[in-house]
Amino acid sequence: MLDKVEVRHVPSEPSLQMTHTSIGEGKVSIVIPCHNQGTKLREAVASIEQVRNANLLEVIVVDDGSSDVKTRKILDELEQDGHYVLAEPNCGLGAARNAGIRRAKGEFILPLGSDNRLRDAYLNEGVSLLKNNICLGVVYADAEYFGDRTGRSHVQEFDLLSMIRGNFIDTCALFRKKLWEEVGGYDEHMPWTGWEDWDFWLRVANRQGTFVHLAKVGFDHRAGSDSLRLQAHEHRLDLLNYIFGKPEMVCYRLIREMDEHAQILRARIQSMEDLVRSIKGLRSYRLGRGLLAPARLLRKLWRSFH
Repeated sequence: MLDKVEVRHVPSEPSLQMTHTSIGEGKVSIVIPCHNQGTKLREAVASIEQVRNANLLEVIVVDDGSSDVKTRKILDELEQDGHYVLAEPNCGLGAARNAGIRRAKGEFILPLGSDNRLRDAYLNEGVSLLKNNICLGVVYADAEYFGDRTGRSHVQEFDLLSMIRGNFIDTCALFRKKLWEEVGGYDEHMPWTGWEDWDFWLRVANRQGTFVHLAKVGFDHRAGSDSLRLQAHEHRLDLLNYIFGKPEMVCYRLIREMDEHAQILRARIQSMEDLVRSIKGLRSYRLGRGLLAPARLLRKLWRSFH
């Protein structure tokens, strides 16, 4: 059990804003939404308990309307162990995260999937970067897969154009709570679940939030069937229109459209170059070029005399 976890029962607040108090200065609040994943949640919380990091202030588990009996029992046990379990109606991932972050006392926030596991070095180095760089907003790291597949996920350094093309930063990233407040939290009205993270990172970037990649494994990511990602892929066009249809995303939408046109143009140029190379490789082309060589030489001589 974490030594400094305080059980608090705070009434619901309509606003995302929350006055920052000195108790959480330089500290991390970990927020774990959970919907009927009690068994896996145990592993996630256990990984945090093993960390016992001085930078960790609290763990907030958000029960997103779980109906599974086993999950509800595990949530009760976690609350008895001293963890703060916040019961919310099932309103989706974005709403669950916002509910937990809204009540967080920490200066820094780390959302953790209820089926993933945290590593110690992430908090140490991530918090150090945020403390020593006041302009830095987000620290993200690589992941180690476990479950259906294994191996390390090597995430790229931050690049805005790459982010506009598609998300490459996991939920499990350290960021300042103040930044979350400034962008209005996670979007709770996404037409389909699965791209809340991407939408959030784009809005953070739009607020001039600075991202830094920590080139080491910060957490273990459970690999398995991801119904949310599959659902998002099925409704890809609707989600793209929703995200980039927001007024604050006008600039990013134009950049994305220009980039798509540029990629199409590059593909066409590549096809033409491939066609030219194929033609030049034909025997008939080489034979014709050889037969025309004398004519080209005569034309060159003619031009030299005139």
